[in-house]
Parts: sequence; C-alpha cells; structure tokens
Amino acid sequence: MGNDDTDETARPLVLVLPGSGYGQQAPLLWWTRSIAAQHGTEVVAPSWTPDDRAASDPVGFVEEAVTTALHGRLPDRVVAKSFGCFALPWAVRLGIPGTWLTPVTTHDAVAGALTRTTDAHDAVGGAADPLWQPQRLAGSGARLQTVAGADHALEVAGDWRRSQRLQSDVLELVDQRLRALVAVR
Repeated sequence: MGNDDTDETARPLVLVLPGSGYGQQAPLLWWTRSIAAQHGTEVVAPSWTPDDRAASDPVGFVEEAVTTALHGRLPDRVVAKSFGCFALPWAVRLGIPGTWLTPVTTHDAVAGALTRTTDAHDAVGGAADPLWQPQRLAGSGARLQTVAGADHALEVAGDWRRSQRLQSDVLELVDQRLRALVAVR
C-alpha cells in the first residue's frame, strides 16, 4: 500500500477523513495530522461539503471522495471522524486498517463493516453519543472503546479540562498506531 514506489524507504501513507461538520481544523484531526507528520508519514487529508447525495448515499459519497483524493494509491492506515467513517466498507473491502473516531454505528453499512474488522482496527465512541451503539458490533475484532461521559465530538459537556484529557487519551491511541506503522517500515 502507500506509495507506488518500490523504494523500501517510501513513507507510509495515512488518510485522515473529516466528519460532515467536524473539519480537518478540529482538534482530533488537527493533532492526528501533527502526529502523523512527526512520525514522518505522508498525509492525505481531503475536505468535503456533504450535499444531497451524501445524505442519501454517504458510503458512495465518501468512497468517491477518497478515491479522488488518493489518485489511485491506497493508504497504509485511515484515521476518520464520524461521517468520514463511512469509508469503513471501502477500507474493510481493501484490507486497510483504521482508527475510527465516533463512527455512525446506527447506519447498517458502518456497523456491518465494523463487525468484519480485525484488531488492526480501533473504534472509539462516546457513552453520551446516540450514534455510538457498540452493542450492534457483536463479533467485531476491532478494539472498541467507549469514552465515559463523552458526546459525538468526544467532549464532555461543560468540562473542557476533562474533554481535553480524554481527547489526549484518544490521540495517544492514534500515536501508538502510527508509531507501529512506521516501525514496520
């Protein structure tokens, strides 16, 4: 995966996908890109404006956007937030591991794809997020993590300090995965 080069020193490629209203400048994705850069990976971080098609076919919308952004390459890892997690069926089909932040597990395509993952995948959701339903993920091999008190932004309402700490914990997971990705190169 990654670059088309046969050069053994080619940098791993990390795909960072936003939510519908949670853009690349938002904390979890901003720091994910920073972590990836510090590990020397190449980052592709598209942005999008979901439209009517995105509402009616989110999986198709995201897959098309990802395919366009990657220009025929495949990433070594995906880190996605919310709407970006509609890339799960694509990633699972192609054997691309991911760290899925607040996946919309109320959607059958997302939940179904997560049930077909291995422990090369992580899925993190907030206990106060109605879109995070880990009970729908029975049989998943993914490392599932429910963050106590957190909402869909992985924040705790009215408590910025706790929000910052728990987001730091989530970013530590991202760091561990990207560190491991670079170590195998």
